[in-house]
Amino acid sequence: MPLPLDNQLCFSLYATSIAINRTYKPMLDAMGITYPQYLVLNALGEDDGMTIGGIAERLSLESSTVTPPVKRMEQAGLVARRRSKEDERQVHVWLTDAGKALLQQSNCLGETLLARSGLSMEGIGALNEDVKRLRAALTSEE
Repeated sequence: MPLPLDNQLCFSLYATSIAINRTYKPMLDAMGITYPQYLVLNALGEDDGMTIGGIAERLSLESSTVTPPVKRMEQAGLVARRRSKEDERQVHVWLTDAGKALLQQSNCLGETLLARSGLSMEGIGALNEDVKRLRAALTSEE
């Protein structure tokens, strides 16, 4: 007989991810973006001008999954897409001023998560490091 769901790490991580997304959703809705678009904003905040493929790699997604939210973000004036002059197959994505402002505004998500979690900044950081080590261990054989 399998372990009860509450004793399975995979279920705890899955349910926690859903809870975090539900916590973020009202704030994202007020900003007019989706969670995938929030992730794209953050990836570009780390390295503005990334290619679609670079964003996809950073987010552990396929390029075909990243393109639709980026196109919607462009229509909303949050990003600008430009083909590479060296290789026209590559599309670089840049934050606009509006995108940069929204990225700053989105800091409230992390602040809300910290406040609602009841954990300290150090506690959240340690938990995040543990989860990243687990992810690295699980993906190291891919």
